[in-house]
Amino acid sequence: MSDTMTAPACPQCGLENTYPDGANFVCPDCSFEWPMAEEADDAGTETDGVIRDVNGNVLADGDAVILIKDLKVKGSSIVLKKGTKVKSIRLPDGAGDHEVDCKTDQGGFMLKACFLKKA
Repeated sequence: MSDTMTAPACPQCGLENTYPDGANFVCPDCSFEWPMAEEADDAGTETDGVIRDVNGNVLADGDAVILIKDLKVKGSSIVLKKGTKVKSIRLPDGAGDHEVDCKTDQGGFMLKACFLKKA
């Protein structure tokens, strides 16, 4: 009876407690907002091989990026802090779901582009 659209899971934190707000989806858990129009574009984004940051900016080899949240490194006590600037990223082919290869003071890491914004 109602034409409510089911909101997708949050691309940043992965939780499904999201809701539509105007032209955006909003995640109340991590306060992340993303446009609804992007949802229809998702299938095309993956197949064209373009890697985008959290704001939709296209990333390229050699770009500098900034972490948008603290990231715990699996299997160690290292935490990559929010706001850390990473220079000279690489975008390797066939890297699975971790699209960005980078080196920080703590070592080399493979990161997901959804946790980065272009500097």
